[in-house]
Amino acid sequence: MKITQGQFSFLPDLTPAEIKLQIEYALNNGWAVAIEYTADPHPRNSFWSMWGNPMFDLRDPAGVMMELDSCLAEHSDKYVKVMAFDSKKGWESVRMSFMVNRPAFEPGFELVRQEGPGRELIYTIRSHATSRAPVPEQAL
Repeated sequence: MKITQGQFSFLPDLTPAEIKLQIEYALNNGWAVAIEYTADPHPRNSFWSMWGNPMFDLRDPAGVMMELDSCLAEHSDKYVKVMAFDSKKGWESVRMSFMVNRPAFEPGFELVRQEGPGRELIYTIRSHATSRAPVPEQAL
């Protein structure tokens, strides 16, 4: 199962050259770039771990790519994304976010259905990444 979050999520994975072009676009717009990673990509998990600090002062995409390469070397088994923040007055929010790395095995999500009072149905999405179940052999 391929997790689909952020821009370009329904496209094939971006190549390093395409990632660099997106970073150039963000920097040319004056946006600060940040890199985050997680093992749990649940859609409501908005607290991914940040790799270093947001790069407010970098204007060279090579510096961002160097930081990205360091993050990927240390967290190759996790989801990694690049984000760009616009700090102009009136925006001050994420303008671009896309994944640049996925683990070899993406466990996906489980839809849990509960029946409540008065036949009320409650649905919960649970990330398999947070369960303690063993990884299937074919995924190794």
